[in-house]
Amino acid sequence: MLSATSAETIRATLPAVGGAIGEITTSFYARLFDAHPELLRDLFNRGNQANGSQQQALAGAIAGFAAALVEHPDVSPEAMLARIAHKHASLGITRDQYRVVHTHLFAAIAEVLGDALTEEVAAAWDEVYWLMARALIALEAQLYLDAGTPTGDTWRDYRVVGRRPETDDTLTYLLRPTDDLPLPTFLPGQYVSVQVELPDGARQIRQYSLSGLHTDALQFTVKKVTGAPDGEVSGHLHEHVHEGDTLRISAPFGDVTLDEDDNPVLLVSAGIGCTPLIGMLSRLADLDSPRQVVAVHADRAPSTHAFRDDLEQLVGKLSNASAHVWYEQPEAGWPAERTGLVDLSTVPVPPNTTAYLCGPLPFLRAAHGQLPDLGVAATNIHYEVFGPDLWRNDMSTP
Repeated sequence: MLSATSAETIRATLPAVGGAIGEITTSFYARLFDAHPELLRDLFNRGNQANGSQQQALAGAIAGFAAALVEHPDVSPEAMLARIAHKHASLGITRDQYRVVHTHLFAAIAEVLGDALTEEVAAAWDEVYWLMARALIALEAQLYLDAGTPTGDTWRDYRVVGRRPETDDTLTYLLRPTDDLPLPTFLPGQYVSVQVELPDGARQIRQYSLSGLHTDALQFTVKKVTGAPDGEVSGHLHEHVHEGDTLRISAPFGDVTLDEDDNPVLLVSAGIGCTPLIGMLSRLADLDSPRQVVAVHADRAPSTHAFRDDLEQLVGKLSNASAHVWYEQPEAGWPAERTGLVDLSTVPVPPNTTAYLCGPLPFLRAAHGQLPDLGVAATNIHYEVFGPDLWRNDMSTP
């Protein structure tokens, strides 16, 4: 809990600091990478640094955490930080790195705020930082213990034993550990980190959702990212990683997982956002679950719809499930009412439904905005977003 004195200072300075937080984080990353270039090369996503999304996410997290401390002082900080802790654990973040971040973050704050950063203001924001850092350190330590690696080194070498196309730009990989030890346990909806060595020697890391259930292999699916810039890791995987090759893979992590209740389930996805939800659907089908399951998916066209056949087959295995698909560019004969953008008001949503969403941010915002009118409680809405989580920056967290 934030001390009363610091809470008053944070409340008074939050507008000014919040208004400058974007400039602060830009300066912070410049300082951090100047002092530790290996972090940009081998830890941080260079694409997200180039487009500024990582800076936006950090800014939103810091400002949001500070605001929550003063607005909801009785809420445990850990409850706000689970998503960040899982992402950090998947990267192998350690306690010592929080001191490195503190050094360069507070140098950036001093640079941007100048004389406005009095000793009192600096002490209050220092308290906020360490409340956040210590909560994350504790959460991550528990995640490492649960993974059986208390030092935080969850990485293992895996051999690619299968590679199949889902669409023209999407591949699914099957991998087995090279040490012949058992696969790690995981929950439907979780992801693994994948580390590859690029031509310039950088060891870049990306997270990919586990998209299926196998007793002897992990399965994840990669869509090749194109644009400005193209995806470094997705492109490398598509072009250079084949059966027989090895990859460095983390233990599974992720806080958005299928619950084990008997309440109805609503799975809502768009594009490659189908991957964690198809994993959830696979688990439900594997259990022959009697739960009512409603699966909704949106895509540009049938040809871009990864796991199209799997969706139909898995829903067909369940006794109380239905699938509802929208295409923006459908093939001839596709119904008009399923053409264009998803309209959840046309989908049967039973009482007490738990909803899981995954897709691009505009899709998530639109889908989330429709759910309260359909009777889905805010506490029963869970979302996964690929890349930095910018959700908090301009709207409430589900």
